[in-house]
Amino acid sequence: MTEQTTPQGAPNPAVTLRDLGWKSHFQHQLAEDDALNGLRPVRVTAVHRSGLHVTGPGIDADIAPFFDPDLDEAANATIGDWLLLDPETLVARHMLERASLFKRRAPGTGREVQLIAANVDTVFIVTSCNEDFNIARLERYLTLARQAQVTPVLVLTKPDLATDPEAYVEHAQALDRSMCVELVNATTEAGAKRLLPWCGRGQTVVFVGSSGVGKSTLVQTLTGRAGIETQAIREDDAKGRHTTTRRDLYQLESGAWLVDTPGMRELSLADVKEGLDVVFADLADLEQHCRFKDCAHDAEPGCAVKAAVARGEIDPARVARWQKLVAEDALNALSLVERRAKDRALSRMIKSVKKGKQG
Repeated sequence: MTEQTTPQGAPNPAVTLRDLGWKSHFQHQLAEDDALNGLRPVRVTAVHRSGLHVTGPGIDADIAPFFDPDLDEAANATIGDWLLLDPETLVARHMLERASLFKRRAPGTGREVQLIAANVDTVFIVTSCNEDFNIARLERYLTLARQAQVTPVLVLTKPDLATDPEAYVEHAQALDRSMCVELVNATTEAGAKRLLPWCGRGQTVVFVGSSGVGKSTLVQTLTGRAGIETQAIREDDAKGRHTTTRRDLYQLESGAWLVDTPGMRELSLADVKEGLDVVFADLADLEQHCRFKDCAHDAEPGCAVKAAVARGEIDPARVARWQKLVAEDALNALSLVERRAKDRALSRMIKSVKKGKQG
């Protein structure tokens, strides 16, 4: 928190729901369910090993982890979520439907979904004007952002390392003509302030990108807190050193909330078909004109994608990256379907037990 923070568990009357990012999307949910009356909206502002930290008008406290058995996916509350809290017991009773959810498949050999942040408005995708600039990786980040229905802004750092930084801007803009691309010097306050248009009161932003691209420097400049570290996670177990076991929301002077996340080097995708269709809209549109619905765009006759490549309208390397991501998504989605079926069965069992006790 900022200066408004009070001792743990003490009332925090200075902060308002609007300050925390409350929107009509959440207000409508309260109005539609009378059973929710009497519960207090709070936002998850930190996630740590033992539980959650929540903040709301008159509430600033640590609570136990929250799990909603009615949800078959991503049922655990994460940073940015809105919970309805019993003000007397400080027990969360309900989680409001998310406006957005930024997630990925967890690193390693498992198929679990790793939640990054909920109810985010803008994702700053940070890369540098050097060898870290990687089109394939940026397309992955964009797919995650579009799937989450979060506005992406591509931030190019370290322009002083490039002889022609504007060339990086052109390559980045070509990925999505509707996306804003900002060229900034992360070490200067003026550079960081270029991002302020997306950091208004109650807005929630998240930075993603590889380690070493200036992400931590931008975070520290915007918050004025040198103690915030955004570190990379070990890809074998998704756990990092020091700060990666905890995630926090930090309030900026502009009134926005910034999600502190670890750097992500491995970006496995799952259940992101809609995101892929947005990022590769040209190819998704061409695919609709293929003769066969299950066209693999390889040796099939009447393939609209291959025809476009032959005419020089589409870069074959882009088609190859698209096919790779589509195949990866399909493979990982199969595992998610199996896990969801188990989650639904568990939810039905929990409800049955509850009804039995009530009877």
